[in-house]
Amino acid sequence: MTRLIEGLHGSTDASGAVEERGSLDVGEEVTVPAGQWSRGSVRTFVALAFAAAIPLLLLSGWMATLMAQQQRDQTRSAAVASATRVAERVSSDIASQMEVLGAQAASASLDRPDLAAFYAEATRLKAAHPLWETVELSNPSGVQIVNLLRSLDAELGPTADRESFDAVIRSERPVVGGIGPVGPISGQRRVALRVPVIRSGALRFVLSVGLATNAVSSILRDAGAPEGWVGTIVDGDGNTIARTRAEAQELGHPANPALRAAIMRAPSGFYSGPSLEGPDIDVVYRTLEGTGGWSVHFGMPVAALNAPVARSYYVLAGGSALSFGLALGLVGLVSRDMAQRRSGEQARFSLALRSSEEQGALAVEAAELGTLRWDTAQERAIGSVRAAELLGWDAEASLDRETQADARKMLDAVHEEDRHRLVDAVRHCIADGMPLDEEFRVRGRGGQPRWVRMIGRVPETFKGAPAALIYGVVADIEPRKRIEAERLELLRRLGEAQEDEQRRIARELHDQVGQTVTGLSFGLKGLQGLLEAQGVSGEATDQVQWLRSLAGEIGRDIHRAAVQLRPTALDDLGLREALATLLREWSLRHGIPSDLQFPGEASRLPADIETALYRIVQEALTNILKHAQARTVSVSVERRPDEVRMIVEDDGIGFDAEKGPGPVEDGAAARPHLGLSGIRERLSLLRGTLTLETAPASGTTLFVRIPSPPRSA
Repeated sequence: MTRLIEGLHGSTDASGAVEERGSLDVGEEVTVPAGQWSRGSVRTFVALAFAAAIPLLLLSGWMATLMAQQQRDQTRSAAVASATRVAERVSSDIASQMEVLGAQAASASLDRPDLAAFYAEATRLKAAHPLWETVELSNPSGVQIVNLLRSLDAELGPTADRESFDAVIRSERPVVGGIGPVGPISGQRRVALRVPVIRSGALRFVLSVGLATNAVSSILRDAGAPEGWVGTIVDGDGNTIARTRAEAQELGHPANPALRAAIMRAPSGFYSGPSLEGPDIDVVYRTLEGTGGWSVHFGMPVAALNAPVARSYYVLAGGSALSFGLALGLVGLVSRDMAQRRSGEQARFSLALRSSEEQGALAVEAAELGTLRWDTAQERAIGSVRAAELLGWDAEASLDRETQADARKMLDAVHEEDRHRLVDAVRHCIADGMPLDEEFRVRGRGGQPRWVRMIGRVPETFKGAPAALIYGVVADIEPRKRIEAERLELLRRLGEAQEDEQRRIARELHDQVGQTVTGLSFGLKGLQGLLEAQGVSGEATDQVQWLRSLAGEIGRDIHRAAVQLRPTALDDLGLREALATLLREWSLRHGIPSDLQFPGEASRLPADIETALYRIVQEALTNILKHAQARTVSVSVERRPDEVRMIVEDDGIGFDAEKGPGPVEDGAAARPHLGLSGIRERLSLLRGTLTLETAPASGTTLFVRIPSPPRSA
């Protein structure tokens, strides 16, 4: 104790060792060496410099990243503006071509028609539009009448792009077609612009222009596509009709799936995907108005677009790494300073902790408790010497006065009837975090079982994480269990004595008092006959008749009291017949229908179990009659291989199970209901259980379970 007090006044040197010193006097000055003060100031200044540099580096990297992202957003905005401008340019150019074609459709040469004049006019018009490959005039059946690629008197055949031609026939409106199949006259794939020729309200012809293979690509390039970008125009079916690069390979072929999926999703926007040239690109696209679903697409290389952002990320990563290094240095400086300051405190705290542990151990020893740590993962139990003594394992104590043993050997010392219950309780404690509180028997000295109680829980450090450790204490409860066993034995003997006395009284009532009353009844009958034979009538005869009826009622009351004390049917015929008689007479007497069920095989039960079940039904019927206000009562008894189950149910008013049944008023005094307490006490003698289910206005049900030996026993 002297060393402990001196340690609490000690100090530490630079290495953290405890130095034995006396306490400082009040007013004593403490002198700090100048070199130590200088080193502390330098460390503080360096720490502050590191702390100031870290946020500056991180802020600089973050600003660079924001600026790079802003630059990328500006580039994408410029791409959107360029795509919109190109889309408008292409739409305008196609619209002007359609206007010229519509003016030609209104030519007077088609009124008669004068095909020679129309041929000459179409030739002059084609010469003025170099992107036109040919001009075609077809009748409504699709047969070409004029095609500038052939002479006027040549046999021409059907038009090539039948899909766009049928669209004009159906709608009688101008149609911008997609890239069509290979034409029988030109031998090439063309983009058709078609307008109807209507005279007198009827469609007479379809006038078409076939654009050259590079015509739309020329429009795309002339529209001002940004340099380095990949421009593509696709028709409404998703086929390529123009491209700024690799036009010959891609013309007329279906576009890539990402492009077609984007068109189906929205008329304009962004998407990413691979390109014909190899690298991934970010694509901005717009649908062209008045072109039958054409759309223009401009792709920007992802690497070029994200290059500034990637460089800013490198800068940010470098700044973060440098900040992390500075943070480590700052942590090292602060940790060193804190370690030197707290080393003395840790020494003092450790001394105080050891003192507290010694006091706790002394308190545990004084209470004759054993401490235990049960590691279920390692299957090992570590405990005090007292715990080892109570749990029945042999082990030598170590220097810290603890013993350890294999968990399986510890469980082997537990009584086999209690072992599985203890294991289940431990698993439930670990899985659900619930406190462990279990009473069980262990093998004591000389092989005699001894009752112990284990209380424990999972440490707080394992809350929310997989636990495998239980801290607990073990207490000796053998004296209490011995007293409880003696109490139960006394109750059992009292119960047997009570049943024996009731059986004797019932026999005396039936054999002696009952026979006496029967003899009295016969004597009164003879007296009545004698009076009638002598001619005596009137009041004397009526009085004898009343005495006979009174003797009969007394006899029935004696018989009923004898049956209630100990029914002969219970001893002679068994529980089934005794309960049937009890319920039948109770229903006749009180006017409440009852039902009895014995599912399964009918067989006699041990006498103590039959007596307990009969008395429980008697007590339940008494409570039902007094409190339940029931209309019907049902009793079911079922024998199972290892237990007997009985259910007593009524449809009465019920009560609040948590508060219990209220007191019954008897004048000014009130007495508590003792029926349920008596039932539970009777069941405790047989290791049975009672479960009560009830609620206001919902009736009451008693579930009784009593362990019983198998039928073969």
